[in-house]
Amino acid sequence: MTTCGHIPCLEAVAERLDWYEHRAAKAAAEGSDGLVSGGGGSARADGEATDTARAGHDGALLPGIPRKARGMGIACLLHVGGGAKIYKSDGCGTLIKVDDFGQVDVYTGSMDIGQGLDTILRQIVAETLGVDTGRINIVMGDTDVCPWDVGVHASRSTFIAGNSALGAAQQVREQILTAAADILQAPRESLDLSGGMVVCADDPEKSTKLDKVLRRAHFASAGNTMFMAAHFYEPDTDLMAGDFKGNYSMTYTWGCHGVEVEVDTQTGQIEILRYIAAHEVGRALNPLLVKGQIYGAALQGVGYALAEEMIYDQGRLLNPNFRDYKMLTALDSLPVEPIIVEDPDAAGPYGAKGIGEPGLVPAAPAIANAVYDAVCIRLRKLPMKSEEVLQAIMRKEGREVG
Repeated sequence: MTTCGHIPCLEAVAERLDWYEHRAAKAAAEGSDGLVSGGGGSARADGEATDTARAGHDGALLPGIPRKARGMGIACLLHVGGGAKIYKSDGCGTLIKVDDFGQVDVYTGSMDIGQGLDTILRQIVAETLGVDTGRINIVMGDTDVCPWDVGVHASRSTFIAGNSALGAAQQVREQILTAAADILQAPRESLDLSGGMVVCADDPEKSTKLDKVLRRAHFASAGNTMFMAAHFYEPDTDLMAGDFKGNYSMTYTWGCHGVEVEVDTQTGQIEILRYIAAHEVGRALNPLLVKGQIYGAALQGVGYALAEEMIYDQGRLLNPNFRDYKMLTALDSLPVEPIIVEDPDAAGPYGAKGIGEPGLVPAAPAIANAVYDAVCIRLRKLPMKSEEVLQAIMRKEGREVG
């Protein structure tokens, strides 16, 4: 635990959720001298540890638990964050070319399916070439001109496609600076690309606009230089074969989700009051996109935990449409509080890791833990529908379930 990102994520969620105060109040109400409960329901009823909770009044079905009982739950995750070699190649190719005016075309084998890869690749290439993102044109999805990529899965695109784009951009950067050293008559090591300029540290007067250097290199009598490069990034990982042994990702993403729920013990209804999601993502290249991924994945996880179910009868799917397959909609959304924990990864592009799927992983166990904290019932089947919860409460009480 001390060598991974779980600790800072746990600490962040516990602090934001007031976890320690909750456990202390719960232990005090149960007469325990520790912070970890040995069982029983939560001491929190409508936000307070009250005598009502211990006496089992307020229409409670379970002794010692109020009708509407609150509980908190936490669940942690680890997930591949640097690709996942489930095929013989987990790589991605990128082609980059720069025109005489500093406009950059990036041909990537990967694909943006709404996760924001287009923006991330623009940022990576722009940062490497010292230009504004407005100069970067991303071309994807055209198999006539784009190179190969294994596919958009396993939360791999920022890491794998990003490293591929970074490698190609670094080659182009070196080409430009080598040409600029000859044109400006300056040592190569004194030159840098920044703000659309070729900057000379030794002699600032030699600094000039990038597009001027590009055109001078193109139209030089001895050159006609073109600035373009190709790079294929293949992660140094093990193929996930039949023995399921080996390191099949270049890095791993860590996270922790904390949930506070209120369970109605007369109906089984679960209401999520607070949802906090902390993720260690390496370096957040675009914090807004990272938060967007956390929001979406957490809400999908809530739907997985509480509503979504495929019902079969002798192998036949009984709810094969979105009328009968209950998914959450915008009306069911809840305020997710994302926490970004940064620890740049040396293998990632500018320290980044993948974050697409991890936000989905701990949602159901965190909610199940919160329900257990509230009513001391361990639910092990998804989704945790209200009727399932109510039946579990009735069995706990010793009542007959119809």
